[in-house]
Amino acid sequence: MKKIRAVVLSLTIFTFLFASINLVQAAYPEKPIEFIIPFGAGGGADIEGRLLAKEMSKILGVPVVAINKPGAGGAVTYTYVKNAKPDGYTVAWNSTSILTVTNIGNVPYGHDAMTHVGRVEYQPMVFAVKSGGKWNSMKDFEADCKKNPNSLKVGNSSIGSATHIGAIAVANAIGCDVIHVPLGIKRRNAGLLSGETDAMIAPLTGAIKLAKAKKIMILSHLSAGTNPVVPDVPSMKSLGYDAELDLFRGLSVPKGTPAEVTAKLSDAMGKAAQSSAFMDMAKKNGFTVAPMDVATFEDYLERDNKVVKAIMEVAGLYQSKAKK
Repeated sequence: MKKIRAVVLSLTIFTFLFASINLVQAAYPEKPIEFIIPFGAGGGADIEGRLLAKEMSKILGVPVVAINKPGAGGAVTYTYVKNAKPDGYTVAWNSTSILTVTNIGNVPYGHDAMTHVGRVEYQPMVFAVKSGGKWNSMKDFEADCKKNPNSLKVGNSSIGSATHIGAIAVANAIGCDVIHVPLGIKRRNAGLLSGETDAMIAPLTGAIKLAKAKKIMILSHLSAGTNPVVPDVPSMKSLGYDAELDLFRGLSVPKGTPAEVTAKLSDAMGKAAQSSAFMDMAKKNGFTVAPMDVATFEDYLERDNKVVKAIMEVAGLYQSKAKK
């Protein structure tokens, strides 16, 4: 009898603990979630991230609070989130920057130091010049560049950023050396308009307003196909150049976050991304909503990481400090 009672007691305790764990997981979330944005207020990453956070709040039933933590090309945000408690209450609004900062050596870890909840969207990086200038096509810019190597200036947001990597990819594809000018996100557009630079690489969301106002001309973009917002702009691939790299955005959490919590975040992320408000923004600004779950996004990151690393190695920028 004593053995039977002991077994029954053990089963009761196990059942209680199992039920308690399930109850805790089912209760998530119970408090506000920090939604950390790697870049400053007012840019494309900030505007998109804040809307996604707002839509996720409606689904999760708690505030999803957007907080800007810019610095070091995204390293400040990623380090903050990487070191946060793995409970699902701190998430990073990631982008291609998670691959650039880890390959250029801004942080002592690789992109796989966090769990990546999923991709939300991707968009073209565009190559643009000031309207009314002497270049009306990529072929025009290529010809001028080859006549005057190391003289044309191409603006980007920062050294080792996605736009810098995109600019290197373009220069490699057209077979000409340019001067890469890191101006920051806000000064990148202003630098082109003022003549400080001859061209720039920017996410489509960061250039579309100026293009619609006919202040700049987008000569090409680095995505594979046609973008519906700028259907007349040819891709580098369609022009015969070997250059392709999208800018993506998604969510990451600290390693060790329970799978059930990550799944809830992924589900809320996907539903928020396909809300009417977010889809309307996508249609207007030119990014493509294409949610990926955890496993699919992890594979996507591995593929893109190889592309980014290869470009950085050729340019002499690869300095990964990731601990092996």
